Amino acid sequence: MSTNINNKPAVASSTVTRDLRELDQETGNIYESLVIMGKRANQISNNIKEELHQKLSEFASSNDNLEEVFENREQIEISKHYEKLPKPSLVAVQEFLDGKIYYRNPNKEE
Repeated sequence: MSTNINNKPAVASSTVTRDLRELDQETGNIYESLVIMGKRANQISNNIKEELHQKLSEFASSNDNLEEVFENREQIEISKHYEKLPKPSLVAVQEFLDGKIYYRNPNKEE
């Protein structure tokens, strides 16, 4: 797997066929693994959404006219950057496979 400038492993930007046996090795249950990855994907998505809203709120004004909206290049560049990010579900799967997600199941704890 290639790495980017920040020395983080690159996450696939499109759909990848996965071996189901890889996904349930950690938990012993494919459904539990999917729930863990789904919850992590939601966390990632919410973090990205909050970050994007914070950056775009800098450009918000109460009296925008139509010309200002179309001419704001910085806002467009920020939006394009976030559109190019890998999908949160792909990031969550990669984190799970790399063992970077902490989780616990209270039903299994004794």
